[in-house]
Amino acid sequence: MAMMSKTMDLIEGFVKEGSFKWVLSRKTSLDEEFEEMERSPSGKRKWIAELSPLANVIVGRCSRILDVSMDELQSNFEREASETIKSPANYARNFLEYSCLRALSLAAHITGHLADKAFRRLTFDMMLAWEIPSSSQSGVKVDADSTVCLEAFCRIAPAIPTIAEVITCSNLFDLLSSSTGNRLSFAIYDKYLAGLDRVIKKMKSQSESALLAGLRAERAEKILEIDGTLTTQPVLEHVGTSAWPGRLTLTDHALYFETLKVVTYDKPKAYELAEDLKQVIKPELTGPWGSRLFDKAVMYKSIKLSEPVFMEFPELTGHSRRDYWLAIMLEIFYAHRFIEKYNITGLEREETILKASLGILRLQALQDLPQSSNPILQYEILLMFNLCDKLPGGDSILETLANSISSRKKDKRGSHFYSLSPRAMLTNLGVVSGSEESTTDTLLVGDILVGGMSPLEKALRDSRVNYKKVELAQASVDGVKVDGLDTNLALMKELLYPVIEIGKMLLSLALWEDPIKSFFFCCFSTFIIIRGWIAYATIGLLLFMALFILLTKLTNQGRSIEELKVVAPPAMNTMEQLLAVQNAISQVEEFVQDGNIVLLKLRSLLMAVPSQATNMAILALAGTAICLALLPTRLITLMTFLEVFTRYSPPRRPSTERWTRRLREWWFSIPAAPVVVEREKEDKKKR
Repeated sequence: MAMMSKTMDLIEGFVKEGSFKWVLSRKTSLDEEFEEMERSPSGKRKWIAELSPLANVIVGRCSRILDVSMDELQSNFEREASETIKSPANYARNFLEYSCLRALSLAAHITGHLADKAFRRLTFDMMLAWEIPSSSQSGVKVDADSTVCLEAFCRIAPAIPTIAEVITCSNLFDLLSSSTGNRLSFAIYDKYLAGLDRVIKKMKSQSESALLAGLRAERAEKILEIDGTLTTQPVLEHVGTSAWPGRLTLTDHALYFETLKVVTYDKPKAYELAEDLKQVIKPELTGPWGSRLFDKAVMYKSIKLSEPVFMEFPELTGHSRRDYWLAIMLEIFYAHRFIEKYNITGLEREETILKASLGILRLQALQDLPQSSNPILQYEILLMFNLCDKLPGGDSILETLANSISSRKKDKRGSHFYSLSPRAMLTNLGVVSGSEESTTDTLLVGDILVGGMSPLEKALRDSRVNYKKVELAQASVDGVKVDGLDTNLALMKELLYPVIEIGKMLLSLALWEDPIKSFFFCCFSTFIIIRGWIAYATIGLLLFMALFILLTKLTNQGRSIEELKVVAPPAMNTMEQLLAVQNAISQVEEFVQDGNIVLLKLRSLLMAVPSQATNMAILALAGTAICLALLPTRLITLMTFLEVFTRYSPPRRPSTERWTRRLREWWFSIPAAPVVVEREKEDKKKR
């Protein structure tokens, strides 16, 4: 700790004197720096043979930040790294990662590092060097217009929690590089970090303000977003049939709405996100007087509220404001559910909340980028807890994250250098107060493992592989959807054709249309039941289906599935479609009425309405119960099968018709239970 304190004092001194900016500056060209390293007699300017020229420059800068020579830095790596990490094939890249992550773990602790353009350039140059770390790549030209790839960004950027996070890193890169051919340029990267610095300072100023101070003080809540302060972008709260404009504020624990009065705001109403109140937060339709017209609102529902509350975000076109607020509200909500599920407490709990908060801040920084960049269409892919809720295997990612947090809590000194945490970052940026606690793990900075993949990265990789399969499957689903009720019915009929044919065949056997076939089927089924082979028959059927699928898979390798051809029904004009809909509604209504009559007659039987049918029902139920109690299951199954299957056989057909008529007459003799329909008076809710 003493050595760490001394190093931090030295770096702080560099900042005060302007020396730190000189360490990170690019006053000379890369070629001049190469020449300076080659002719410098100092140990700190040594040229390492395994590294490319650019990698040597970056390692030299890292050694100056760490205040050690390049020889000492290399010897530390040799001592701390495993043999796998030091293998010649990956030595250059792993040593470069080690140097960069060690330097970032110190340089990022400097107050206001995001505002320092030299720091931004340093992190970008580290990504450039990561792409060409080996001396065998010395011929690759690097200049001011060079860009970096996804892998380089995902290895360096997440080492600083404010810049990126492992789970959403690739999605962040895709958005930043969408206008530059999936290669990130320094110009866009610099604007992103500048915007991130602005939103962090904005959050700090808002959290230090008197806004909602009385409500936020107990839990030291930080304000993440405010909306509804501009007349051109109002926020409306719908409760029942009333709607009121006001100011909406999101903190890292709750949502607050203040109704707008003539000059000031009314007392804020709190909608909790941290406590488990069985909340439901989802997009919803709203409109005047409780109508459902516009898809621009978020519904909030909890056991504390007597009725749901709707927050509407009016805009002329689309619903991007609503989508943004829905995503950030759910991010805080999911973060607290994660904390509750895995029982995370203390500083680890605060850091988890800060992870969610930093994701929202990064989203705000991206919204401030120039309009030349592609607009954000899916806000949830940039927020880690939202993304884990949607990814296949997202629960495994969260479980791995919880295990990582738990392991750091148990072992805080297992490494040779300090790792970064969201709390440490925001402490040095002046957002979070309190002492900084260093948590460590072997060759691990944040969630980046030098020379390999951390458990979190492995879980994320597996999830993304499954997600690609789901995307392909979903694309096929979207491609086969057809419009029109009649066309969909025709498609369903074609898909169910084998089932329909099997049903027709069984019905034909049961009706004894071909007595010889029905007789042999009845004997075969009776033999299976008597021998007790029903379970074996079921097993054989399942094995036959599995074998059929396996053979189909082996014979169709490399071939696409044959398209199903469906004959579309004749097209209907508007009037015909309306008549078809009216006819369908009438049939559904008739079906519901018949169902209600059946239920009312059953209610009449249960309530023992005086009739002869009640006595027969009592005798039938008692007789059935006695049979089930005294007779073996196999015999009951056999008797049931023979009764049902031989009902329409030539010897039994006349008696079946006679008993069917008696049963129908018995059913018609049952009176329906009485019903009284009352109309409620509509009481309009007043506020």
